[in-house]
Amino acid sequence: MTLMDEAKKGNIPPQIHKVAKEEGIDPEIVRKYVAEGLITIPKNVLRETSPKGIGKCMSVKVNANIGTSRDFVDVEDELKKAETAVKYGADSIMDLSTGGDLDSTRKLLMEAVDVPFGTVPIYQAASSQKTVVDMTSDDIINAVRKHAEDGVDFVTIHAGVNQNALQRLRKGERVMDVVSRGGSFTIAWMIHNEQENPLYSEFDYLIEIAREYDMTLSLGDGMRPGCIHDASDNAKFMEFITLGELVKEARNSNVQTFVEGPGHVAADEVQLSVKSMKQLCHEAPLYLLGPLVTDIAPGYDHITGAIGGTIAGMSGADFLCMTTPAEHLALPTEDDIREGAIITKIAAHAADLTRQGQREKARQTDLQMAQARRDLDWEKQFDIAIDSEKPAAIRQSRKTGSDACSMCGELCALKIVQDALKGNTK
Repeated sequence: MTLMDEAKKGNIPPQIHKVAKEEGIDPEIVRKYVAEGLITIPKNVLRETSPKGIGKCMSVKVNANIGTSRDFVDVEDELKKAETAVKYGADSIMDLSTGGDLDSTRKLLMEAVDVPFGTVPIYQAASSQKTVVDMTSDDIINAVRKHAEDGVDFVTIHAGVNQNALQRLRKGERVMDVVSRGGSFTIAWMIHNEQENPLYSEFDYLIEIAREYDMTLSLGDGMRPGCIHDASDNAKFMEFITLGELVKEARNSNVQTFVEGPGHVAADEVQLSVKSMKQLCHEAPLYLLGPLVTDIAPGYDHITGAIGGTIAGMSGADFLCMTTPAEHLALPTEDDIREGAIITKIAAHAADLTRQGQREKARQTDLQMAQARRDLDWEKQFDIAIDSEKPAAIRQSRKTGSDACSMCGELCALKIVQDALKGNTK
């Protein structure tokens, strides 16, 4: 049985118990929401992982994308990135490799981490042919089965990129057309072969594969906007209408899903996008890249993404795909991955401070930090901090004889008021 089968029968298997304990939520509530498709716990039956709950009442989770490119194939470097991402807060890893031995790379990366692991099978299907348009529908479907057999926990499927969405794209006024790599592969294939997207037309078969391995289907946002100008257009919303239909089909077969979203969205449109996507997709867990709230900050898109991610998390998004300083510029380094993971974890926690099921728990952590700051307890502050290493290094590099920070020293506001309240003003 799949996890949804179990949950619908009233059973509470170990992964639901573990998620409930980690999140501080009653296991029965987690079971209920898993049964309804409102919480997803990605875990292939062939792989052991530390289960992570994504969705209603869960803390906002963070994913890290890693993987080789055709220009740079260094598997050892990607292994270090995966380990670094998890160390600094990533709750899952996705392998987006397009260069080198994809099967070997995927296997090594999966062995390196114990968090949920995702892939985009169409990348492998494309690598089997000279050009992406030379793929056959069998190549595309068989790649999904191959990844399921290898133990992948969740796969991105661009099933919403169909002829309807393509028609809206052609009639629209986008500046950047399609920036999703998987979406571009699919659209190019559809146009060249004059056929419907097999990921859409054969979705029933994909459900069978996913059900066999209890693999989660991440319904990809192939039409996501690649710039602020292109946000909230007809092509994007046509895709989400389709994804909502596919969510219902998967739930009917007790297959877990989450839905992927944009992209580049101005801050005042993030809430609209999130709430619309949630509504159209029947409150399925929502997985966002960013969203990036401006286009003019190359080198700092981990920050533009974190701003959008916080707003999105407050509005109901459940899963943030981190961006790094290298976004739009280059293959990220290990340092880029570290920076991206930390910044996105901050965004996720900021959203948790406002979320149903997590608000009290998250605010208790902030209260503990406030108390440690009041007491000038530096070690406790570093222990609570999302990143303990950087603040400790900064303080050590500029430490003075005072137990306050070197910005204020004996003029520390906390020390002055505490002394005054105790009657010690000399």
